[in-house]
Amino acid sequence: MTAKIGYDEVEIGTELPSRGFPLTRATLVRYAGASGDFNPIHWNEKFAKEVGLPDVIAHGMFTMAEAIRVVTDWVGDPGAVIEYGVRFTKPVVVPNDDRGALIEVSAKVAAKLEDNQVRVDLTAMSAGQKVLGMSRAVVRLA
Repeated sequence: MTAKIGYDEVEIGTELPSRGFPLTRATLVRYAGASGDFNPIHWNEKFAKEVGLPDVIAHGMFTMAEAIRVVTDWVGDPGAVIEYGVRFTKPVVVPNDDRGALIEVSAKVAAKLEDNQVRVDLTAMSAGQKVLGMSRAVVRLA
């Protein structure tokens, strides 16, 4: 695959299409099985509250993976992501109801670099709180 977005097509400030990623307790259980991360803070409400959390929380790596989908969907090639890093600032709390939680992600081109690369800054929110800080990806465009 190759990036479907050309370097000359973007400017600093170009906004990527925003997305919302819903998740429920069932999502967390499936992710735990796929990742092998069965920490009870991600599925056991009683345990999560006993250790001081407000409720069950999403896996940080799951939150990070959902956020970068905004970039990979935009560029059209997951292999175009050269670097990606975040700081986990707040947990995504996932209530045990029919709605669950929503991770809302927006992103924009923050810098044009050499070699057809751009830096994309992402904002990930859940329940009105920023859940990822310093969320940045470097992407090689066509």
